Amino acid sequence: MKNILIIGATGQIGSELTMELRQRYGGENVVAGYVAGAEPLGDLLHSGPAEMVDVTDGNAIMAAVRKHNVDTIYNMAALLSVVAESKPRLAWRIGIDGLWNVLEVARECRCAVFTPSSIGSFGIDTPHVMTPQDTLQRPRSIYGVTKVTTELLSDYYYNKYGVDTRSVRFPGIISNVTLPGGGTTDYAVEIYYAAVRGERFVCPIKAGTLMDMMYMPDALHAAISLMEADAGRLKHRNAFNIASMSFAPETIYSAIRRRLPDFEMEYRVDELKQSIAESWPDCMDDSCAREEWDWCPRYDLESMTDDMLDKLTKRLSAGKEATR
Repeated sequence: MKNILIIGATGQIGSELTMELRQRYGGENVVAGYVAGAEPLGDLLHSGPAEMVDVTDGNAIMAAVRKHNVDTIYNMAALLSVVAESKPRLAWRIGIDGLWNVLEVARECRCAVFTPSSIGSFGIDTPHVMTPQDTLQRPRSIYGVTKVTTELLSDYYYNKYGVDTRSVRFPGIISNVTLPGGGTTDYAVEIYYAAVRGERFVCPIKAGTLMDMMYMPDALHAAISLMEADAGRLKHRNAFNIASMSFAPETIYSAIRRRLPDFEMEYRVDELKQSIAESWPDCMDDSCAREEWDWCPRYDLESMTDDMLDKLTKRLSAGKEATR
């Protein structure tokens, strides 16, 4: 990777990925692609170039790629699971029509492409414990349907045209920087904010509901290290299972309570989120990622909880001081 374009650079993962790539590859070599109404601000704006790049506009993608001599595209544009279910046509337009535009530009300009998949690509009939790399994928949500299509279409462009496509199946992502934006696993971020603010947390997911989760630094590490990996080692390109930790709501609650004993939580189940969560794996087998490109997470629940509470306490305290 020499010159990189991130489409969806102001999103939940894209904003942090852009900054991480700029630190590694130099700010001038990483272009933040954004859409109207979601312009980059602060460090994201000032640390490198930015272009208006709507994934549904193939001409805009081509123009940015040619202007900046891009060789690698991170296609991070998507609607998250709960939002996608309320806007299925838009989810398809962004997730699949948009991917088609990216792949066509990549085919013509010889770019490598990263487009994330998700645990949402699995379904209720998939083995839920140690979900295999290669297994049945029959999701019932539009989010999951688009993710399976993403994997297949990316494989198609690799096999037919030789486009260097790569992907991981992200679990739920937990960040101390960006707020969640309509995903089933959002509660695992929101619970930390409530704890630091001293608020009682209302959990939308039933006790005992296991889901794979990952701390944002590990998610960024996965997205970058896969694209840096030796192509000759890769057998599964689109998409690799990656795993870090699996827990239910009561588990993360207990981890926080060990540090903040007065923290309280109650359950008020959101049926849509619960139905989606129950169709996803409890935990994935990521042995192929470990074997083919040396994937290894750096955080578990305990180390993540320490870091989340520390970073959020400092950030929220600084915010209070700034408003006085």
